[in-house]
Amino acid sequence: MALSNEQYSKMMRDYDARRFQAMRDMEIRRETVYGRFPKLRDLQQRIAENAAARARAGITGNPASLPELDRESAALREEKDRLLREYRIPDGYLEPHYSCPDCRDTGYIGSEKCHCFRRAISELLYDQSGLRAVLSRENFSTLSMEYYDQDLVIGSKNLYDYMQEKVAFCRRFAENYDLSPQSILFYGPTGTGKTFLSNCIAKELLDSCHSVLYFSAIDLFNLFSRNRYGQDPDPVDRSVLSCDLLIIDDLGTESVNSFTVSKLFYCINERLNREKGTVISTNLDPAHLRELYSERIYSRIVSGYTLLRLDGQDIRIRKKFRQ
Repeated sequence: MALSNEQYSKMMRDYDARRFQAMRDMEIRRETVYGRFPKLRDLQQRIAENAAARARAGITGNPASLPELDRESAALREEKDRLLREYRIPDGYLEPHYSCPDCRDTGYIGSEKCHCFRRAISELLYDQSGLRAVLSRENFSTLSMEYYDQDLVIGSKNLYDYMQEKVAFCRRFAENYDLSPQSILFYGPTGTGKTFLSNCIAKELLDSCHSVLYFSAIDLFNLFSRNRYGQDPDPVDRSVLSCDLLIIDDLGTESVNSFTVSKLFYCINERLNREKGTVISTNLDPAHLRELYSERIYSRIVSGYTLLRLDGQDIRIRKKFRQ
């Protein structure tokens, strides 16, 4: 779970604020009820005194008094329940109303993160990724194989079987990501599913609370450029290099120059050294990548990435003509 220290601290402050509000609201309810029913206030005070006496007995090592204190505690609780029924006060009305009763708004159950904490992390990471809307449409559950022709042969397989293998690889990639983060280069003609499969992987990782950042190649290098010239006060490199998965879409559509080539090598090389996964999609084949960028970039991609070629007709066009 890749949360920055700032993000984690903010989430814990939010939990502190929720607990404080729950206790404040409880005190308001209690003051209102105790004002109307003074017997309950007196009874609550006696319950608190009993609890304090039990604690003292435990500290001072006086277990002989505990049975009597336990009997008194049970009688007090029984009397409180009777008065609550008599006054028609709902169960739990005088207790804190936490937004998450399981962790009592601490974010943790024992030493484990509560389900509410994990959900909050996932929501934060989704917002950070900028992919929430597109991933609701493009994911493994919405992936359809109907546009991959069983009559078109790719090597020794038809296109349908060929793409089934690529999809299965992507599923395993996401499922086993924590065991050994890897990187993928999707390449092939336009409209064959490169971006769609990148999004499928992104959703699986986001749903398991990994940080994912998506950039088109143009946007990524524009971001690096703004940082270079001091237009963006936040350090771009930190998030791009440290996120669990970086997606660079449509590599080769940006303006290729010495700056973009150096930043691409830096990004690829640094993430490989940090054992962080990267998914790159491009219409260029590896040989053209070597010509357009550099031998160093080509070498790092070929040696450190799984190269997946996607083939077939343009799915976007086929979908349009089927409507």
